[in-house]
Amino acid sequence: MYKIRTLNNISDSCREILRSDEYIIGDNVSDPDAIFVRATDMHDYPFNPELLCIGRAGIGVNTIPYKECIEKGIAVFNTPGGNANGVKELFLFGLTMAGRDIFDAMKWVYTYDDSEGPVEERMEKIKKQFAGPEFAGKTLGVIGTGNVGSIVANAGLACDMKVYGYDPYLSVESAWKISRRVFRVNDLNDLLKYSDFITLHVPLKEDTYHMIDAEAIARMKNGVRIINYARADVVDEDAIIDALNSGKVARYVSDFPTRRLIETKNAILTPHLGGTTVEAESNCAMMAAREIDDYLRNGNVKNSVNLPDLSMERSGEARICLIHRNLPGILAAIMPVFAKDRINVENMTNKSRGDIAYSVFDVNSDVDETAVKELEDIEGMLRVRVLEN
Repeated sequence: MYKIRTLNNISDSCREILRSDEYIIGDNVSDPDAIFVRATDMHDYPFNPELLCIGRAGIGVNTIPYKECIEKGIAVFNTPGGNANGVKELFLFGLTMAGRDIFDAMKWVYTYDDSEGPVEERMEKIKKQFAGPEFAGKTLGVIGTGNVGSIVANAGLACDMKVYGYDPYLSVESAWKISRRVFRVNDLNDLLKYSDFITLHVPLKEDTYHMIDAEAIARMKNGVRIINYARADVVDEDAIIDALNSGKVARYVSDFPTRRLIETKNAILTPHLGGTTVEAESNCAMMAAREIDDYLRNGNVKNSVNLPDLSMERSGEARICLIHRNLPGILAAIMPVFAKDRINVENMTNKSRGDIAYSVFDVNSDVDETAVKELEDIEGMLRVRVLEN
């Protein structure tokens, strides 16, 4: 049986995939084969030698040292699109809050002092101070048009907005999801210059860290309204606070509160609610469970952030799964081991992702410890795993 440790509360829907007759699952499991995580920071986590993979029930992996993990032969998975609808629905809330001053209006209602007269009368006299622009007829700039951004862009169209989309890494799959009425821009500056509302849906990477900084904000319209349901550090906090205080940015809606933002006027903050729906949590748990299950039992890879996607039907008596560096001649070094130990290959596939490659061999013979040790000794080999049929 495989052992899986949970670092956060995971939807029970995952147990439809990770059944009790094949898996031991719990938050106190020792020496796990896999880890199921949602939000725990794992940068200082002590990885046990037996650990084969980490399943992130969500999209962001900035809390997981996935580059260091692959050096230990640990695959890291996430669940793109699993919470997309939940984020889209929160975006509609954010779009509304970025327009009219509903937040302060509600505070006025709930803190109203009847000494000023009946609330029913007083509200008619003061409600104009909470007015703001409608978003129909305005321009929405969507930065990142992947699983979430694509349906957010379409939602903007449904709200009668003109929509610009920017994503230099747009996949074919995501492109099919976006309406042809969305204007795709190749230069981010065009989106910044013309948008009345800007919404962010990009992962946190080196090239997206502080992509919305003082320089980017300076290119925007005066009174622009920014929605950030991506990651906190996609936006430079110093720059956004300065822009809110000066009025350059009329309102900033973010799912990532900090004490400084809480104390800044016109910052509208929610406590990381993007994927917090019953359906989104279940979807992400099921996706991560399928990824973990297929990798542990079959060695297949889908939605990994540090290994190439690879899937092959099982055949033969055993499957050999090799994680190794993408070096010239490494496959030539593997085959003599098979020949020496009389391992007959029935089927194989190999894919690479940058400096890392993944090779899978279905064989028609037993694979003993001697062969495993010889494979492990090949220069550039990071992990050797044998799965019996």
